[in-house]
Amino acid sequence: MSATKSAAKSKGTTDDQAPVRKQLLDLLHGGQAHITFDDAIKDFPANLRGTVPPNLPYSAWQLLEHLRISQRDILHFSAPPTGGYHPMRWPQDYWPESPEPPSDNAWDQSIAAIHSDLKHFIALIENPNADLYKPFRWGDGQNLLREALLIAGHAAYHLGELVVLRRLLNTWHQ
Repeated sequence: MSATKSAAKSKGTTDDQAPVRKQLLDLLHGGQAHITFDDAIKDFPANLRGTVPPNLPYSAWQLLEHLRISQRDILHFSAPPTGGYHPMRWPQDYWPESPEPPSDNAWDQSIAAIHSDLKHFIALIENPNADLYKPFRWGDGQNLLREALLIAGHAAYHLGELVVLRRLLNTWHQ
């Protein structure tokens, strides 16, 4: 980046990555060509959240928790908490073992955490001083752009699975 662009960027007068930021924000908020998170989970019957349909390896609870865990891991990788990023073990740390939610309010807590973590990740993208293309000092060359695309693509994939699961359980009414 030139000294002029760098100085202008630090003063907040220009953000040459603003068009990409806007596209990423639209993608992360959902919709467009994908179902939104809220539409995929809307009115999911509590008594079926732990049901594993025939020929599927997971329940709606396991999909929801996998989305939460994975998104939080990507957030922590993109903006490590105090103490730095700590990698997780695949697959055991990314999927809950039990198909059943551990408590009556676990479903709602997981949804709230997904919303909160996405809000924090979106704040990273919205920061005009954050360089979307600059590789992190950790990892193998990943950057904020790549992690935003990873969150969006991963969510779209598993939300599609959740819709299929709901169809198999006859709980999809759209």
